[in-house]
Amino acid sequence: MKVTGITILFWPLSMVLLSDKIQSSKREVQCNFTEKNYSLIPADIKKDVTILDLSYNQITLNSTDTRVLQTYFLLTELYLIENNVTVLHNNSFDNLSSLKILNICRNSIYIIQQGAFLGLNKLKQLHLCQNKIEQLNADIFVPLRDLKLLNLQGNLISYLDVPPLFHLELITLYGNLWNCSCSLFNLQNWLNTSNVTLENENITMCSYPNSLKSYNIKTVPPKAECHSKLPSPVSEDLYSPFQPISNSTFNSSLNNLTRNSERVPLGKSWAFLIGVVVTVLTTSLLIFIAIKCPIWYNILLSYNHHRLEEHEAETYEDGFTGNPSSLSQIPETNSEETTVIFEQLHSFVVDDDGFIEDKYIDIHELREEN
Repeated sequence: MKVTGITILFWPLSMVLLSDKIQSSKREVQCNFTEKNYSLIPADIKKDVTILDLSYNQITLNSTDTRVLQTYFLLTELYLIENNVTVLHNNSFDNLSSLKILNICRNSIYIIQQGAFLGLNKLKQLHLCQNKIEQLNADIFVPLRDLKLLNLQGNLISYLDVPPLFHLELITLYGNLWNCSCSLFNLQNWLNTSNVTLENENITMCSYPNSLKSYNIKTVPPKAECHSKLPSPVSEDLYSPFQPISNSTFNSSLNNLTRNSERVPLGKSWAFLIGVVVTVLTTSLLIFIAIKCPIWYNILLSYNHHRLEEHEAETYEDGFTGNPSSLSQIPETNSEETTVIFEQLHSFVVDDDGFIEDKYIDIHELREEN
């Protein structure tokens, strides 16, 4: 009797749940457009579609695709597997408030803008596997308040800040380039203290440093200095935790810096500077020579005189005075011409001192010789 009463009491409730399930199954509208070689999302799909599969096409999810996609506001599942998506722009899924599953695996996504997932308040599963994502800002997950599954497998991620996903139950991180230095400490602590399950934990391995490659990211032993509360760096190369510097550390660092500076070759700027200096000096020297060369040439010509030897002077005089009869042998020469010639000849006769008068001959030098 009691069983019959309880059945009668819960019968209306069971009927309501059954009717909701039937209605929901009736409202489910699936559209499969896989392998159609589409480059754009088709705009002629039924507006009441709830499950849309556009996998294995050439869709880039540009602004045109975004406008078309927002007209299908009843979507609960969207599959864009293996397309040509490279960037997830802001508000790409803004009007899809009923979407629960979004799968964009096997694309070439390398940038996810800050507001890419705005409007996805009911999203349960986000699949971003096998893309080219290197860094993820944890704030992009803020709109995903009900997210339970996050798949980041097979990307290029080396560091991930703790995502603010309070309802997350499963996360997939294997196949990335994890840096298991101090930058991983916050993520490791979150994985070990929260209720999130790390899928394929045993193969989610460290990629560097080499000494930690045999560990997975959840069990890698953290260094002692990593326990201090420091801001999470983006990478070990960009930031490192502060440590007090001792004298020995400072000296060794200084020696290493000196050795490195000795090994570093001179840059091309030094060679360029030396070339400019040499060119300027050479040009200046050529200009100076060009200006001074005529002066030096005139000076050399001015001092191109020399003293005549005594026998040369006598021979020179005898050539004109020793044979006066030669003048008489010149035919048809009048007396005036003879006089002029005679004066010209005797103008070359040396003085009694035996020297030719020359204004360039130093008088003091002559006196010293006498």
